[in-house]
Amino acid sequence: MTSDFVNSVIPQTALSVAGLTDYIRLLLEQDEHLRQVWVVGEVSSANHHRSGLFFTLQDPDGTAGIKCVAWNGQLAKLAQIPVPGEQIIILGSLRVYPQRGEYQLSVWQAFPAGAGLQALRYQQLKNRLLAEGLFDPARKRSLPLHPQTIAVVTSPTAAAWGDIQKTLKHRYPGLHILFSPATVQGEQAPESIVKAIERVEKDGRAQVIILARGGGAVEELACFNDERVVRSLANCSIPVITGIGHQRDESLADLAADVCAHTPTAAAEIVVPALAELYTQHRQRVAVLQEVMQYSVETAQNKLQVLQNRLRHLRLDRQVKQEVEKLAWKRQQLIQATKRRSQQSSQHLELLRQKLATLDPKAVLQRGYAVVRQENGAIARSVAELAVGDELLIQLGQGEAKVKVTEVQE
Repeated sequence: MTSDFVNSVIPQTALSVAGLTDYIRLLLEQDEHLRQVWVVGEVSSANHHRSGLFFTLQDPDGTAGIKCVAWNGQLAKLAQIPVPGEQIIILGSLRVYPQRGEYQLSVWQAFPAGAGLQALRYQQLKNRLLAEGLFDPARKRSLPLHPQTIAVVTSPTAAAWGDIQKTLKHRYPGLHILFSPATVQGEQAPESIVKAIERVEKDGRAQVIILARGGGAVEELACFNDERVVRSLANCSIPVITGIGHQRDESLADLAADVCAHTPTAAAEIVVPALAELYTQHRQRVAVLQEVMQYSVETAQNKLQVLQNRLRHLRLDRQVKQEVEKLAWKRQQLIQATKRRSQQSSQHLELLRQKLATLDPKAVLQRGYAVVRQENGAIARSVAELAVGDELLIQLGQGEAKVKVTEVQE
């Protein structure tokens, strides 16, 4: 039943892949306009192979591109050898390759058509940004020696992300890696890269940023020559190192970054030291310090021995002994003099105490005398100062008594 259904749905005229491809090939290769066609465009990439020169020709705005080949037998006859970044006019015919289902221009002749528009735009933008100082070496900052947190801006599907993780973990275990994903190819790439960098700055934890992408054709790396990306790198508050895989001249992003590496792996190797290398350097420093300390100790011991020898020759030990004896004798003299002064002072003090005791009024009272005081506290010295009825205070050796005058006798 299923077979009948399939036979009823699929017509007998269905073509195979080879049949369809062959039909397309006949249409294209037998078309009079395509058998000999002139095309103008900009060479975006070129690769030499044993069989010939393969390159891509695209419109200046990058909206369309076509693969081309100049076989070795025809290459020497070209008036202009295709060079990336230059605009040329080529004469060729369209050819289809059934195995890959692709078409390309087989080049018969190539003529110069002036500098490529993209190359011209690149140079103009580079000159303008250079005049603004965005590529000035004085603006570039050094990377931290031992960063604890590193941010990576690249595509999550790119091999560069895996290579960077592997390299960082191998060289510096325990490192904190922040990933800020971005599109690194196509029209949306510049804006995506700028936003990815802004996310890292807003987060505030990263001490350095790696902007990376693996290798690719020149036209695929156009986002790294975009003015928005260049300004974002130049104005970034965090040091940036680029690791863009390419063999051509540096991109504008490379020129604006603080440090430039030619591959993502190389960028990861630059941004952190290898623990094994640090350990080796540490051991070398320890060995050097040990040698320095040993030398210092030996030098000090030699100086000490020299001084001891000089002391023995000068017999300072005898002089020191004599001075010690002098000090002991003077100390004894000082102690004796101090004792004499102390005894003299004690005797003088006792004499003064006895004299004071003799003059003390209380001592007189103890012998039976009394002191008579009037009501105002004045001592009564004569009966002329008293009158009958006055109250007097009699101060005795032990206590006081109040009395009243009943009679006054002169």
